Amino acid sequence: MELGTSSRARPFEWQTIALLCACYAVWLISTYLFGSTWAALPFAVISVTFHSSLQHEALHGHPTRKAWINEAMVWLPVGIFVPYRRFKTLHIKHHNNELLTDPYDDPESFYRDWRDWERLPWVLRRLLEINNTLVGRLVIGPAISVVGFIGSDLRLMLGGDRKVLIAWAHHAAGLLLVAIWVWGVCGINPVVYVLAVAYPGMSLLMIRTFAEHQAQERVGSRSVIVEDRGFFALLFLNNNLHLVHHDQPGTPWYHLPAIYRARKAHWHAENGGYVFRGYGELFRRYAFRSKEPVPHPFLRRG
Repeated sequence: MELGTSSRARPFEWQTIALLCACYAVWLISTYLFGSTWAALPFAVISVTFHSSLQHEALHGHPTRKAWINEAMVWLPVGIFVPYRRFKTLHIKHHNNELLTDPYDDPESFYRDWRDWERLPWVLRRLLEINNTLVGRLVIGPAISVVGFIGSDLRLMLGGDRKVLIAWAHHAAGLLLVAIWVWGVCGINPVVYVLAVAYPGMSLLMIRTFAEHQAQERVGSRSVIVEDRGFFALLFLNNNLHLVHHDQPGTPWYHLPAIYRARKAHWHAENGGYVFRGYGELFRRYAFRSKEPVPHPFLRRG
């Protein structure tokens, strides 16, 4: 059984299929109209972010029990930057709850090892500190993440890692199809698409990832709950209830709210009150203020 999927044999999940169809329809229509009206731009950006949320569902075993079918449904890299297979490999590794936030063993950690932190030039330290504010994360966060991710994967490929190389080859084939549509059919300059659609799409996603985890000795206290029920809850497919997702990673997105509501006091106690009423509260608290220090407060200090 694939890691991250439920052991119960699930039926075909029409809810997720319907959202996939809607996502691709919005992306196709908005990019087609983008050449004639900038009003289509927000819809293109939102569809890119939403596609990433659907990729997250797919790597956890949805909407079918066949991993190759799920991959085929979300493989097209409309978000440009991250190959689906690399996202899947790194995210499944991230789901080792005992290692959450570890600067080395958690591939989605924004913390740095103290020794690495002390070796960084002042300019890079300052950029990483700005990146730990919510506005900073939205503006420079995608660039920092993409540069670090691609640099790491290049080192792996140069070191002979065939799995990473194959993942990027699959991604390149998908990028060709995206380029044919975006440039050849819609007449959008690829650079414009990257800067005006893909980059903001990744930036919008970082509203979710900004506070997903915090450094805490107690494992349960490391994952957030954001009690949003509106636009962002749908955009992130209820992954704002992040503690519930980490506790039950094989549960489909549409079951998470009911599971949370049924044991709300339990989840609040489990994560030590690391709870926000909504993303507006996150903006009010951390728009221009660091949520936490960049160097990890207790791991990798020796």
